[in-house]
Amino acid sequence: MGAGRLVRVKLMLSTLLITVLILKFAYCQQDPQEPTTKPVKTPKPSKARPGRVTTKVPGTGAITLKPKGKALPAVAASQGHTFLTQVVNKGKFQKVGDTLSVRSGDTLELRCKGSPVQWGVPPYLEDDDEGRLRMVQHERYGTLTLANVTGADTGEYTCYPMYCEDTECRKEYDKAVKVFIFFPDPQELFVPTSNYYDVIQLRTNWPTVLPCQVTSPTAKVTLHREFPPVEVAVDGTEISFDVKRGFTIHRPKPHHAGALFCVASLGNLRQSSTKYMLIYVNYPMAPPSPVIQASSSSVTKGENLQITCTVLGEQDVVIDFTWQYPGQKISRPLYTRDSVWPVGGGPARQQSQSILLVDEVRDVDQGTYTCTAENLEGSKAVSTTVKVVTQAKAKAKKQ
Repeated sequence: MGAGRLVRVKLMLSTLLITVLILKFAYCQQDPQEPTTKPVKTPKPSKARPGRVTTKVPGTGAITLKPKGKALPAVAASQGHTFLTQVVNKGKFQKVGDTLSVRSGDTLELRCKGSPVQWGVPPYLEDDDEGRLRMVQHERYGTLTLANVTGADTGEYTCYPMYCEDTECRKEYDKAVKVFIFFPDPQELFVPTSNYYDVIQLRTNWPTVLPCQVTSPTAKVTLHREFPPVEVAVDGTEISFDVKRGFTIHRPKPHHAGALFCVASLGNLRQSSTKYMLIYVNYPMAPPSPVIQASSSSVTKGENLQITCTVLGEQDVVIDFTWQYPGQKISRPLYTRDSVWPVGGGPARQQSQSILLVDEVRDVDQGTYTCTAENLEGSKAVSTTVKVVTQAKAKAKKQ
């Protein structure tokens, strides 16, 4: 009986041990529980406009990029009127007018409504490699920042709204907003230039600008001739001055030619500009209109022939004549007689003429004669045909 009890005790212990092992195994197979700490919220990504990709660059804000190779719907840069503002302080803006003045050494920051927009700057800044100029496109506007400004930065700044269709974008010139910005420099009254003198062509019918560009809108500017040394009268009609452009000669004449320069004064400072060498060219209004005529359309062999080419045009406008003729095939020499004379009545005009002389006509001289008249505006050609006949045929024709 003692042996039977011992067996039962061993069975109970074995059963208990197996039960404990089974429970432990089941516990190990359970999924671990999630930690009870509060989850950290991640920032939601910013919403980009359809068809565009918005990215972040440290310190620059959002930049809208146009995807490559993917068609875009037609999108106008701005809804409504485009305008420019100047960032004067952090969070403070000021709408700009036609002109603006910023102190030399300061930072210029402009903001233009629209997405996307493109900026136009003075030529001096287009090749800026000093890193002072920065343009950034945000979601709804573009910014232009120019650090440590100098008098050389004076000029016109333009914001162009862009119209995008498919993968192409173009400037909307009719909606562009412009501002002329002065950067007054206490040492430089004129915008610096590397040229000691500039050659400017005076055209008869084209206004000519002498770009004496000052850095301060309050500077007083006068125009001077080098020889003889006199101040040139500025009456506002023949010659006018615009602080954003310089001096304009509205209808150039021969007496305007010569060496001229500008003088600017502000307070106790007085400076001279680059010298401008003005060369007068009597420019025509249009290409010439030549008229051609032969002394005879049928010439007897052995007789002389004259082909006349005439142009009636503006006085002092040079006309160049060139000829093409049948005798060129055998290198027959070209003989011409050119002349010019004034024509009275009405506006000043002149007649220019070139006569092609063909002595002792031969069979090779039969064919087409072409005269080309050319001036600074273009050229025009006219032709006539001449037939060469024998003496016998000429006599028979007369009978």
